[in-house]
Amino acid sequence: MDRGLGAALAAAAARCPVPVSLDVDLDGRLPDVVEQTAYFVVVEALTNVAKHSGATQVAVTVDSDGERVRVRVTDDGRGGAHAGKGHGLAGLADRIAAAEGWFDLHNPPGGPTLVTAGIPLTGPG
Repeated sequence: MDRGLGAALAAAAARCPVPVSLDVDLDGRLPDVVEQTAYFVVVEALTNVAKHSGATQVAVTVDSDGERVRVRVTDDGRGGAHAGKGHGLAGLADRIAAAEGWFDLHNPPGGPTLVTAGIPLTGPG
């Protein structure tokens, strides 16, 4: 992420076969672990959208409240995914927990899916 999280997310969004609206509102660079975790959240969520959701669009929002980075990924797909062991979303939750963050999945059958994560700006420790 030589050019920062925003540029890395723009490249990831461009690679997604489902149209992505991207809104990144951050002031400058963040600690490496925070940028890497936020990037992982978005890329894993976009991968799930492309592979499983049947969505026609996805929206990604990344911002900060000064204490944490908030990541939201929502799509208009069929829903029904779960964060059970052995699934990509479980690995995502584990990765966020390792950064001392939080993860929420709202995914009713019929959709839409909303993945939300909060990652402390101080990183783990």
